[in-house]
Amino acid sequence: MFTGIIETLGYVTNLNYELENLNITVKSNISKELKIDQSVAHNGVCLTVIEIIDDCYTVTAIKETLNKTNIGKLNIGDVINLERAMKLGDRLDGHIVQGHVDQTAECTNIKETNGSWLYTFKYDSLLNNITIEKGSITVNGVSLTVVNSKRSEFSVAIIPYTHEHTNFKNFKIGSTVNLEFDVIGKYVSRLNALNK
Repeated sequence: MFTGIIETLGYVTNLNYELENLNITVKSNISKELKIDQSVAHNGVCLTVIEIIDDCYTVTAIKETLNKTNIGKLNIGDVINLERAMKLGDRLDGHIVQGHVDQTAECTNIKETNGSWLYTFKYDSLLNNITIEKGSITVNGVSLTVVNSKRSEFSVAIIPYTHEHTNFKNFKIGSTVNLEFDVIGKYVSRLNALNK
């Protein structure tokens, strides 16, 4: 379980396929604090640490993860958002994030607005995921508030701190991002699908 508050950034240093699985090695300032079998969210994708060497650690993404997220599009040198699982009793500063990405989306617009940024994303509404105006959404693991909610599109406002401390600053129009829809929104969309 995560909060969507990004702890730090990591840098992909190695990518190695073993059959259909991708081993991803990440350099970060939290590597030495991690333990084998620990869960870490990578752009919002919960992956398990399998190896730690100095300031780098390795996780494995299976085929399903590669098919449903942007993890399979990573390149050496890419910057990723990192968050360790929350501790029992911690403050929940973002919202409840499972680390189970629902689908990807494409960045369709970036607008600078007097010191902050408005990012717009388009997603496949046929997968029965929905956004709710002023509801929560996780984009690449970042807990955010939805604005301009539409059937297959929404925007989020990014403050300077978030822009600087996440990989939002690297997004371009056409960038693929991971989405985890709010648990409540997921529940509502499943009910709607069942009632049709």
